[in-house]
Amino acid sequence: MENKKNNPWPGPEGLIPVTSGKADDANVINRRYLDSLLVEMRVIDSVKPCLTTRIFGREFSSPIMMPAFSHLNKVGKNGRKPMEEYALAAKQLGLLNWVGMEPDEEYAGIAAVDAPTVRIIKPFADHDIILEQIDFAVKHGAIAVGVDIDHIANKNGGYDVVDGQPLGPVTLADLKTYVEAARVPFVAKGVLSVSDALKARNAGCKAVLVSHHHGRIPFGIPPTAVLPRIKDALQGSGMMIFCDCGIDTGYDAYKALALGADAVAVGRGILAPLLKEGTEGVVRKIRQMNEQLSELMLYTGIKDTDSFDSSIIHPSVSVQ
Repeated sequence: MENKKNNPWPGPEGLIPVTSGKADDANVINRRYLDSLLVEMRVIDSVKPCLTTRIFGREFSSPIMMPAFSHLNKVGKNGRKPMEEYALAAKQLGLLNWVGMEPDEEYAGIAAVDAPTVRIIKPFADHDIILEQIDFAVKHGAIAVGVDIDHIANKNGGYDVVDGQPLGPVTLADLKTYVEAARVPFVAKGVLSVSDALKARNAGCKAVLVSHHHGRIPFGIPPTAVLPRIKDALQGSGMMIFCDCGIDTGYDAYKALALGADAVAVGRGILAPLLKEGTEGVVRKIRQMNEQLSELMLYTGIKDTDSFDSSIIHPSVSVQ
């Protein structure tokens, strides 16, 4: 009842989850951790940075990406389709787009926007659905596909059910099957440990998205806290490392990139402007974030997205 009362988002209850804000809320923990990270200044010889980023062999204007939202067309009014609107923002900005759980016909509409897109699929108990959606996404031009490996448990301690579809576990053997079926780079989304990162590598995944999926796990470690260990563990693998959760400003993005991410996804940071203003609101928000990211790179001597240095980031210091 508390979540329902405090939910600022439109649409059916639960469509856009709102977590508790209590001690076990990984979103609260994550926000505090991100804000506690401090940045040292390195300005001598610093120049205006280049944000151009290569992902899966393609060039994008920035390491900031669209998120893997799901079902947002259900809250669109007057014919609006937010899923297509933020895909259009990605296309206009030259960014990589991500899409979460959508029926094939909805995904086809998003794909028709023609923004380079990664489709993320739920871990359905019926593995045939996963394989069918992988095939559909590839045939509709997805540059990569993946599975939400972390969307398994519900609050009753069993497997979750989404839109009437039972979800199930993801084994290493399952991942290998999906990778082989994909024919495009495969992403394990929802990695929050070195253990899962290494299993994703062993399965043949080309990328991991370090995330707790908006606080699905109680007391979840912040993605930026585990990023450096995952980066070290995957060194030499050729895998890309993405990150999300709480990336609301270009400064947040900078911290994740410095700590090991190759690119970051912005979720709730674009949700309000997306639902209020559509494509225009998302474009404005991302441009502001790019400006903030460039500002902090200029202050710290980072000339391009291949030059991030984790030694610039420091834990919070107490000031007497």
